[in-house]
Amino acid sequence: MRSLTIFSLVTLLSVATAFSQRTSPPSKAELAMITERGRQLADYDVAAWFASDAVVALKPEAGSVSRYIARKTGESWVVSFGRLNEKRDKFLIAYEATQGTNAKEFKAKRFETPKEDSGFLLNAAKAIEISLADFEGAPRPYNVAALPANSNQVFVYVVPAQTKHGTYPLGGDARYLVSQDGSKIIEKRQLHVSIIEFSTSPDTKQVGGWHTAVLDDIPEDTDVFHVLSRQPSVPEWIGTKQYVFRIETDGTINYLMTTEEFKKIKEK
Repeated sequence: MRSLTIFSLVTLLSVATAFSQRTSPPSKAELAMITERGRQLADYDVAAWFASDAVVALKPEAGSVSRYIARKTGESWVVSFGRLNEKRDKFLIAYEATQGTNAKEFKAKRFETPKEDSGFLLNAAKAIEISLADFEGAPRPYNVAALPANSNQVFVYVVPAQTKHGTYPLGGDARYLVSQDGSKIIEKRQLHVSIIEFSTSPDTKQVGGWHTAVLDDIPEDTDVFHVLSRQPSVPEWIGTKQYVFRIETDGTINYLMTTEEFKKIKEK
């Protein structure tokens, strides 16, 4: 990732092609909703990471875990590790990790007899399964997250996993909205097309990152997730065909100006 310059962003904007037909910038309320979903996704990722470390320390039995699902209860996260039963009407929890006093502290336990769930965990596991069956990604590892949506539906995110320290992938991802029972995809939103690898360097001062959005004239949930997850923590500029945005290091999205207005800055 290089230091942001106006020239660089203008160059990127000149080749962006959007497919949306928005006639005005997104409202503050819409941007706030994107921020909230991105923050939830980032929290989910952290919970899954440290909960997995806690469960691995217990040396799980082979075949006992095929899926993990995180869920926030009150102020804490609980991550369940298990699998669907043969009838696919229960999620069998073999291990469970509960958050402690901070985001990185998790205590894991093993269930001698798997704990059965026929509620959110079951529906989320089925939603993940149906989403992954539909998803066509690059030949690389992906992470999956399931988060509650309106009307008891389930959001499933499929995002490229980080495979190298200091390198943060963005793109090639999708968000699915799945029915309450996890049996039907209601909506699929392709968030980005290609995958960009953002790398940090100790020899370069990190001021900010930038990329163009070609599928819609707004930032996406995973743009916020990307900003919140990478180190060092720096903002991200996003250019679309019509608008320019900046995502702050706390995930807040600010609409800056139209693309045409931004290009005029360089001309001056």
